[in-house]
Amino acid sequence: MFVLKNVGKLLFGSNSQESMIELPQGQLYLVRPLSPKGYSELIFKDATARIRRTGQDFQYQLVIQRVYEEGEAELLADEEGDDDAEIAALAAERDEKTFLLDEALHLRVESRVSSEKVIAWRDLSGDTGDLYEFICDPAIPSASVEAFERIAKQCQYERKYRKPHSTASEADLQQFDFDHEQPIPQASPIHSPTLARSIDSSDAMFQLRSEANTSNKRDSSSDDGVPAVAEPAVHQEREVKQPKERAAPPKVPEQPEPLEILSMELGELHFFDFPSGAFVLQDSSVTAQVSDIGGWNYWLHIASKDREWLGIPVVADINPVFNFEFLSFIFNQFTEDGSAYSWLLRFKDQATLERFQEGLMRALWEQLNEVKWTKVKDQEKQYVLDAFEDLKMDDAPAEGEEEEEEEEEETEEDTSDDRAQSEHYDSDEEQDDFETQPKDGNTNSGLAVGYKHDRSFVIRGSKIGVFKHTPNNNLEFSTNISKVETPKGELFSPKKVMLHNEDRNMILQNETDPNKLYRMDLEYGKVVDEWKVHDDIPINHFAPENKFAQMTHEPTFLGISRNALYRVDPRLSGNKLVDSQLKQYTSKNDFSAVSTTEKGYIAVASNKGDVRLFDRLGINAKTHIPALGEPIIGLDVSADGRWVLATCRTYLLLIDAMQKSGKNEGKLGFEKAFSADSKPQPRRLALTPEHVAQFSYETGKPVSFTPARFNTVQSGEETSIITATGPYIVDWNMKKVLRGAKAPYIIKRYTEDVKADDFKFGTDQNVIVALPNEVNMVGKQALKRPTRQSIAGNFQRLSTPQRGSGRIGTRESGRYKLGRDEVVDSPY
Repeated sequence: MFVLKNVGKLLFGSNSQESMIELPQGQLYLVRPLSPKGYSELIFKDATARIRRTGQDFQYQLVIQRVYEEGEAELLADEEGDDDAEIAALAAERDEKTFLLDEALHLRVESRVSSEKVIAWRDLSGDTGDLYEFICDPAIPSASVEAFERIAKQCQYERKYRKPHSTASEADLQQFDFDHEQPIPQASPIHSPTLARSIDSSDAMFQLRSEANTSNKRDSSSDDGVPAVAEPAVHQEREVKQPKERAAPPKVPEQPEPLEILSMELGELHFFDFPSGAFVLQDSSVTAQVSDIGGWNYWLHIASKDREWLGIPVVADINPVFNFEFLSFIFNQFTEDGSAYSWLLRFKDQATLERFQEGLMRALWEQLNEVKWTKVKDQEKQYVLDAFEDLKMDDAPAEGEEEEEEEEEETEEDTSDDRAQSEHYDSDEEQDDFETQPKDGNTNSGLAVGYKHDRSFVIRGSKIGVFKHTPNNNLEFSTNISKVETPKGELFSPKKVMLHNEDRNMILQNETDPNKLYRMDLEYGKVVDEWKVHDDIPINHFAPENKFAQMTHEPTFLGISRNALYRVDPRLSGNKLVDSQLKQYTSKNDFSAVSTTEKGYIAVASNKGDVRLFDRLGINAKTHIPALGEPIIGLDVSADGRWVLATCRTYLLLIDAMQKSGKNEGKLGFEKAFSADSKPQPRRLALTPEHVAQFSYETGKPVSFTPARFNTVQSGEETSIITATGPYIVDWNMKKVLRGAKAPYIIKRYTEDVKADDFKFGTDQNVIVALPNEVNMVGKQALKRPTRQSIAGNFQRLSTPQRGSGRIGTRESGRYKLGRDEVVDSPY
């Protein structure tokens, strides 16, 4: 089952500091239809409206916050002075107004003939009839306003009845409609009611109105307390800060003829609205059909009586998530132009959801494996189903505890004077120092991080750049190996590399000759040996003999072909494959990755998606972990062998190899086989559907992970997992993963796609990142929780070079663009 707990957090948020829903732009007015104080007062010319949690259960706030134009906040601070604490407090109150979401507000929404959308609520501290009105910007879609209104009703329900809104029926929520109220008065009517005002106050009023419309430097009330009357909305002239445009969901393609219908159920269809950050109801009654269309292809079609909503192939990219608590199915839709959308289907009861899930699971499994689901063994079926369930952990902390821990991580100060940078080592300040796109046609493609010595090696075509790790956690260029050649002088570009023999050597592979490896002496920067592994058995991947072998003089290492696992011993004459430690399979297992533990236990993964665990070479695997479907493109194992980490294109798979019961309780799957009915329980680590949609929306590409790795430590346990997709680094927190947190990861966005990444040896606080033309060491504190802001990125170039410690470059959002000599292929 694809299961996600607490899908309600998609609607309500999981952090008391974070908005549950937001309307990003509008104007706030205070309207006093019956008051002599003045008919209408413009409070905030530019503002956002949010609903957010409080620190108490079932209590929520409506928050209207002023939005400043660039430089405006600093100008106000200079004019008013924020050094005094009392003045600062008043300034904070000036910029934000909060209201407890209670039915006493009589909050309601109105759409006017002019397409203007207005949210209004009572001013409980004002006179009779006084109202606050938030007039939404025309760019905000109606669906976002409707979602805002619905969530407000749900919050009022929870406050009134002290129980979750999921228990509320539509009739329960209708009591918060307040349809019996008088129409919402115009905030800025062309003909205001005639009120008694002095000539002086009227003059002051119009003067202030003019100032507000031209400079917006001060709050909209005069020194003598006379409020400004805003111009009619139809006459306002101002630059509208348009949000990033997002096209409507694409037209539905022609539906293929189904050969067999696997499931067909009725439900509600919701669409994830990016501006509001919530799922918005699109149709209250649709038919969702999963069908077999032949050739191991399957189709999901959703339509109502009046409209076809979407039709998409059932593939791994849809990132399916099932939630039984909310009777929901969430998934992604991708189009040919790279656009991504997120949808939610909600069903009437659990039985309906289970029937739909069974059909979709069968379709996805058969599409990935080209094997009929009915032929899969029951134990393996259960393993697959369990892999997509969120675990209920007994030690799961209270929500507040997790939020507090997350806040501590984010507020930790960076004492390294900006770790997200590479050192520059040329004091010449020529204009060429700012060139970041070398003209040789090559880009960085591989990375090897040293264990024994603080060095990182970056592969770029037929060149290798060597970078030193400085004590203050920066990278400093050491040397450039300008030509990678065979002993016969043939230039080649290494496909795979591995450090060896106390980081003194590097094992290289030439893609054009898969049966050979080469040994480079890193002290000389030259290939000194050519090793033929075997005449008939290629070496597709290789790994150290044990987790920390490269810190020793251990000469041997492991290799795999598509259907063989073996040891390579360079000391042998002739072919280097050790025949006595060869395990070859007659069937095509299509091995794709290999990794080892500190004791030398071996894990081997395949493009079929399964994993085999060995305690030594030359024998059958002790444990065979069934495939989930997607090919495994990377594999890592914790030093103690407890955790196996497999990377698929759209998700990671974390497998607990420790046996919890039976005669082998306490043993690892490497040492003793799991019983048939107690396969290890896997955890599927995937980005949430809404984050997948936002990542893809920003980049125009689907999720595609780089091989994930644990942080490597010789003592203690692994605490983090690092991987990347497109321009995003993604760091998973192991504690939060094991607690069952919904989104236990933090991210950092770069301007270009990440080519390779790994932790610095011995820590989880620093990550080495290779971009196409740059190499950086980034501190973990530079990674943030995935929000619309952190996903979109904020790249701002400084106009002057950064000086100090010999650094020259341009800085973008906490990182440095490399100068000419910081690029790996530069002619040093």
